[in-house]
Amino acid sequence: MKFSKQEQPLSSEPHRILVTGGAGFIGSNFVHHWCKQYPDDRVVVLDALTYAGNRNNLAELEGLQNFRFVQGDICDRVLVDTLLQEEAIDTVAHFAAESHVDRSILGPDAFIRTNVVGTFTLLESFRHHWERRNRPENARFLHVSTDEVYGSLDPDDHPFTETTPYAPNSPYSASKAGSDHLARAYYHTYGLPTIITNCSNNYGPYHFPEKLIPLTCINVLLGKALPIYGDGQNIRDWLYVGDHCRALDAVIHRGVPSETYNIGGNNEVKNIDLVHMLCELMNELAPHLPVHPSQKLITFVKDRPGHDRRYAIDATKAKTELGWTPAETLERGLRQTIEWYLAHRDWWQPLLSEEYQAYYRQVYA
Repeated sequence: MKFSKQEQPLSSEPHRILVTGGAGFIGSNFVHHWCKQYPDDRVVVLDALTYAGNRNNLAELEGLQNFRFVQGDICDRVLVDTLLQEEAIDTVAHFAAESHVDRSILGPDAFIRTNVVGTFTLLESFRHHWERRNRPENARFLHVSTDEVYGSLDPDDHPFTETTPYAPNSPYSASKAGSDHLARAYYHTYGLPTIITNCSNNYGPYHFPEKLIPLTCINVLLGKALPIYGDGQNIRDWLYVGDHCRALDAVIHRGVPSETYNIGGNNEVKNIDLVHMLCELMNELAPHLPVHPSQKLITFVKDRPGHDRRYAIDATKAKTELGWTPAETLERGLRQTIEWYLAHRDWWQPLLSEEYQAYYRQVYA
């Protein structure tokens, strides 16, 4: 069954939601948000616990009666079929993905397998599950994607909208573009109630150290160099992960099947300027640093291949149709993020394994 904007079903019944990749960065923040907002809902997390998945992200929720964690691969059709059936899942929030551009350049294989084949497996499994249950109108398949599928913007270009043509420039963004197309096709071919979201760069708690903001915070605390690709003039739109979770909540409850919603933070910043902001906040919040001021650690390194120059999101549709706007300013969000990393050394220190150090040397040598 296909829905128009006037016909979208609303249900006050508790959801039974499967969250893939729910032990990762955005996924775990979403699970915390959902469990807090909807304590009567059943929340099942499926995560393979690869290097960026961390069960400690969900430790506070493990004892909840309506929460279940399952370690497994989204490409495992038998496992996915079993979970959907035995948990009577009506909603899938699909976060599971390989997401780091640098790693996709070094080894694209995992990105195609997880992002394309994994998404296909989930869609097929959920389609059969939905059809066996007589196509309930409250069913949803939320596919969480990225603004990188749209390619790169010039300085004066209008920000990405939901109708911007796809032009991915890395194996990562190409794999996410492929998964977006699959989600769209399953609505138009089978009527499966899929919704796609494309977000800008997220930041906040539980962010694996390889990404720019946690990497900067941790390297400042360790007195290590702060590597900046190229000339540092690449521009990104930064979205606090809590704001993203509120947007996804609105999409699940008020979004229209078949639609795409762009979610952005209205915070376009050059990479070099962002690092300077982080250094200023670190100097203030962690005064006993190994190197002070921490700006002395900034080091320019060779640019990565296919490095998109600018991303920017026009989130007008999310505002007008869902009533969502980001609540956090960049300065306040960065301050909260740094305070979290300062208070959770026991979370990030074990992640700096020899395997991570070897990867770090390979990327930034």
